Amino acid sequence: MRIIGGQHRGLTLAAVGNGDAAAHLRPTSDRVRESLFNVLQGGRFGDPINGAQVLDLFAGTGALGLEALSRGAAHVTFVDNGKTAQRLITENIAKCRRVDDAALLRTPADRLPPAKSPCQLVFLDPPYGKGLGIAAINAAQKQGWIAPDAVIVLEESTALPAPAGFTQLDQRRYGDTWITFMRPA
Repeated sequence: MRIIGGQHRGLTLAAVGNGDAAAHLRPTSDRVRESLFNVLQGGRFGDPINGAQVLDLFAGTGALGLEALSRGAAHVTFVDNGKTAQRLITENIAKCRRVDDAALLRTPADRLPPAKSPCQLVFLDPPYGKGLGIAAINAAQKQGWIAPDAVIVLEESTALPAPAGFTQLDQRRYGDTWITFMRPA
């Protein structure tokens, strides 16, 4: 697993190893991440990355948020309550030398504290098939994490409609992964 584009392009990130206790972590593949960022940077949604405050829910290894930092985001808040994920995120932030541009919240994604400022880009890569993504979007909205013009990117194993209060912008399938792009309504 590596950073695909931007200033950290080619940097190999720490990932879950074989036999690791956190085998449930499922990092977004390099191919899907590259396609996702091509869509985000294609201009259809304006420029949701450059200078953005980013929220990376169910952050896992931190690859999505770190890719955004590499491509010009100003700051990323990573959220994950798993011990292995927290270790990997911390290690990968250090590898990218982005300690000043990142924060790690060690809490469940659906139990966020109030935001200090809203984010213009939100990633959600929850465990597939458990309905956790929609609960996390709603919690983030309630706690002020989502800016009115934010682009929200939800990764799941099935095509999901945007929840109430959000508008679906696009939806794409990459193998067994569905990516839904949405905005607050």
